[in-house]
Amino acid sequence: MEGAGTLSRLDRIKGCLLGGAAGDALGAPVEFLEWNAIQALHGPDGIRDFAPAYGGLGTITDDTQMMLFTAEGLLRAYVEGSSYGRPHVPSVINQALLRWLGTQSCQSELKVPMDGWLVREPGLWERRAPGTTCLQALQASQRLGTPALNNSKGCGAVMRVAACGFFGNAFEFAAMSGRLTHGHPSGYLTAGLFGDILQRMFDHENTLEDAITESLIVYGSLPGLEETRTLLDRVLFFSSEGYRPTPDSLAELGGGWVAEEALAIAVWCALTAENFEEGVIRAVNHSGDSDSTGLLAGHLLGLQHGIQAIPERWYRQLELRNVIERMAADIERVPRVFCGCGGSFDEAILNDYPLN
Repeated sequence: MEGAGTLSRLDRIKGCLLGGAAGDALGAPVEFLEWNAIQALHGPDGIRDFAPAYGGLGTITDDTQMMLFTAEGLLRAYVEGSSYGRPHVPSVINQALLRWLGTQSCQSELKVPMDGWLVREPGLWERRAPGTTCLQALQASQRLGTPALNNSKGCGAVMRVAACGFFGNAFEFAAMSGRLTHGHPSGYLTAGLFGDILQRMFDHENTLEDAITESLIVYGSLPGLEETRTLLDRVLFFSSEGYRPTPDSLAELGGGWVAEEALAIAVWCALTAENFEEGVIRAVNHSGDSDSTGLLAGHLLGLQHGIQAIPERWYRQLELRNVIERMAADIERVPRVFCGCGGSFDEAILNDYPLN
């Protein structure tokens, strides 16, 4: 897409959410492939454009689905807080993720209303290789808002929390959201760190490098973040020395199947990219969890450069583009116009984000 001028807050929110979805869609066809198999299918430079996945082009995966439901939970928590007082945010996000679980033909002992506008979108009822840990943890939920009883640090904790960057207490909300399904500190604390990095970029217009550095100063010494800090320190050094990621060098960080590896891969690709397209293409071309690393890099680069930076050919083909844009618009609009005491927009917003 063509772009120019100063970015508005809405441009950057849309860029973040749509950019993540574009990275998700680019990586979807090669998610489970080794680098040599990607080359065999897509040429020596790997995949560079949307390819068929799940019966279409530009199709998103469970990563973007769960990101949207997490965003819905955050907005419902805001509406509830404005109406009744301080909500328990993890419980409201938990309800939203249980609605996503229902779209995957799975049930939990906890029953939640399948209401609001998001769950009525037919495209979100498609099953797109949902992560086993997320499914099992949500199915096993005994009480809303309680941490998962597992020791997983899979990237399913971090890949869904981008919207936390647009609300207060991003580290806390993202970490608590991640902990609903992933019990290892490297999983849920990495989610918290990612949310905080995005918030620093959004609220203070920090560069990505400055946002990472400041976030590590504040949170990097927390017990449980050692693995994540080690990898992020490494990629910050690589970037400062001018080292550019390749499929082989990305493999030295891991496959991205766990949270700290996925974030490190995405950060290195985003830090060294001259533009959105270059960074996302690098982030998906490796032996590992290509859709998740592409999604995280897309979130970072989309927030930094705005919706205009997303290539037009990707933007046009992106599945659920209108749904993602509507969610981005609500993230910008609802906290600005909802008052919870009979305001002119309150009734419509409560219809979209009901109180439970």
